Amino acid sequence: MALHRDIFWVGRQWAVTGCGIQAVDQRLRGVLDIEIARLWDEDLVQSRRAKPGVNAADFDKALTVARERFPQTPAPDPIVAELEALGVIETPVVSPVVPAMKLYAEGRLARFLPQWRIRR
Repeated sequence: MALHRDIFWVGRQWAVTGCGIQAVDQRLRGVLDIEIARLWDEDLVQSRRAKPGVNAADFDKALTVARERFPQTPAPDPIVAELEALGVIETPVVSPVVPAMKLYAEGRLARFLPQWRIRR
């Protein structure tokens, strides 16, 4: 898998991107990549670190940077989830109304604006 377009840190072998931790070597096709949701899974991290050919110092630096960039979200409380399921605690209703699209081109040259088309 190609590197994500948002790159926050690049080391010799690893990069921290908007997708998580990715191997810089694209010949691996994303086999060793770690998604953001799994950054805090110690078993997965240890299995990636134990692979042959992994630069451990670079991997540890990438892991540190990624964990600072994407902090761990707290696990939902099972009691609160059960009370919400029973209807004791009401969850806020999100309005399905989509905001109106606004296009601004004031003061810009038309040839530099992004183009878009409606496909049918």
